[in-house]
Amino acid sequence: MQVKETAISDVKIIEPLVFGDDRGFFFESFNQKKFDDAIGRSVEFVQDNHSKSARGVLRGLHYQLNPNPQGKLVRVVQGEVFDVAVDIRRSSSTFGKWVGVHLSEENKRQLWIPEGFAHGFIVLSETAEFLYKTTDYWYKDLERSIIWNCPHIAVQWPYGGEPILSPKDLIAPHLNDADVFE
Repeated sequence: MQVKETAISDVKIIEPLVFGDDRGFFFESFNQKKFDDAIGRSVEFVQDNHSKSARGVLRGLHYQLNPNPQGKLVRVVQGEVFDVAVDIRRSSSTFGKWVGVHLSEENKRQLWIPEGFAHGFIVLSETAEFLYKTTDYWYKDLERSIIWNCPHIAVQWPYGGEPILSPKDLIAPHLNDADVFE
């Protein structure tokens, strides 16, 4: 496993070692010890989620507030997405900054998004199946969103049309009006 730094040091790209031949491929998709070593702390995952979305679907920017924030380890098993992590820790020197990474079934990359970050992705392929591990359970009353095109964040989504959004994502607030981490 190789760990690549991003422009925000807490967000990591994880590239597995893939062993392939004419029969197919094999790789270790998760190893607790190697993951903890890679991010420099011990993390316990408690929930796995799986979604399937069509081209142009944008999910996010989502996060969960204290006392149950979620860190996420995300990957794509079918298709391709552009995945984004936004630092929403007001006390951070990178508050409001974002990192974007292409995740696909071909590159097999994973992205670590720690607690205190909003997360979203847009599907670039015909469909995409997206897996993510979370460090805490989902609590509806703590879930929040920031609008995908917030000018204070200015994510450069690599998609030419209008994204397909859920009703809740359509009315999400801008970063300046959102509940964030202090």
